[in-house]
Amino acid sequence: MKPSELITKINNGEMDRLLKKVYVTDAAVEAQKPRYIKTLQKFTELFDNERDVIILSAPGRTEICGNHTDHNNGKVLAASINLDAIAVAAKNDDNIVREKSEGHGMNIVDLSDLSPSESGYGKSAAMIKGVAAGLKNNGYSVGGFDACTTSDVMGGSGLSSSAAFEVLLGTVISYLYNDGNIDAVTIAKTAQYSENVFFGKPSGLLDQMASSVGTFVTIDFESTQNPVIKKVDFDFSKSGYSLCIVDTHGSHSDLTDDYAAVRGEMEAVAQALGKKVLREIPADEFFKAVPSLVGKVNDRALLRATHFYNENRRVEKAIAALENNDFEAFKQIITDSGLSSFLYNQNVYTPNKPTEQKLSLALCLSQQLLEGKGAWRVHGGGFAGTIQAFVPNEMLEEYRQTMDAVFGDGSCHVLIIRPVGGTRVM
Repeated sequence: MKPSELITKINNGEMDRLLKKVYVTDAAVEAQKPRYIKTLQKFTELFDNERDVIILSAPGRTEICGNHTDHNNGKVLAASINLDAIAVAAKNDDNIVREKSEGHGMNIVDLSDLSPSESGYGKSAAMIKGVAAGLKNNGYSVGGFDACTTSDVMGGSGLSSSAAFEVLLGTVISYLYNDGNIDAVTIAKTAQYSENVFFGKPSGLLDQMASSVGTFVTIDFESTQNPVIKKVDFDFSKSGYSLCIVDTHGSHSDLTDDYAAVRGEMEAVAQALGKKVLREIPADEFFKAVPSLVGKVNDRALLRATHFYNENRRVEKAIAALENNDFEAFKQIITDSGLSSFLYNQNVYTPNKPTEQKLSLALCLSQQLLEGKGAWRVHGGGFAGTIQAFVPNEMLEEYRQTMDAVFGDGSCHVLIIRPVGGTRVM
């Protein structure tokens, strides 16, 4: 269908049913329409109105439980959210990808050269090349396309804007050149490959998998080559709660060493016991070995290892609570996860700047408001950035106003758990 035809159908409400499959509520559908129309208009402006286009979407994700477990082959529970990256795309016969993201320059990638290069590290064009290369290496058809994209996944929020973009690219190629038959797990693994090898960022698979698969998803990374992925059957829209992400606007600069230390110290414990990562050591074996580890590794490493083992158990309990429709138990597990991150994983503030504790303040205020009613925890990597809270709907405005008053207007983002991952919308 041509861009002008899609714009007419969107304005007439003929696409509401398709949009609601992705964005869940009528209000969210209405909020999306201007964004879709603007992206279609941009495609017409940059390319033309005579080509048949498709519209695709890939969501950001939120970590629900399993804080800092994936890098030691642990377990995580995540979910896709309503914030997403969308693309208006059409095939071309040039074997070239032309991709224009809102607010950025045009990326032009010649698909005749799909080799990685360090000169591309950190650039969006490298992600495009990496996704194309990964899918081609896996035997899928790859070809040129023109696309306009836009994203409302906040960068630096822990909601994985880069993963959403990578999954979006894989979804575009799946529907334009493979009849939509590339499975979600393959797209996620390809997105991770692109980020690791072409973009130059050594990320795990959590972000891409949650974006690609969609809804609540649990991932067991015991085998990093073949992680066990399972959708969790729970309708969050009927829980009576809202999911809030609070951006405390703390700086992420100079935190690389802090992030690396979490993984490094967990692995130091594993290595002291003759293994590479903690998952290779049974929990009871670790706890029996603690006396012999004192002095061989630092105390914080032992605390972080303790967090790893107990967090894995919490993931299992959180999954069971959702599957049993026991949201009260789920809330307690999430709050316990946050407490463990604060006390034992110690990734709520950097020890290099102990007087700057915006995440600690957000968690403190959340406890004051939500204790006995909701749940709260650090979100993502930690040390700065965002917290997560499950807030009773009747308290939502009070919670939002409190957080916005402290951290600035618009700091509290109310999200929807989206039921689908990377997908063709229309």
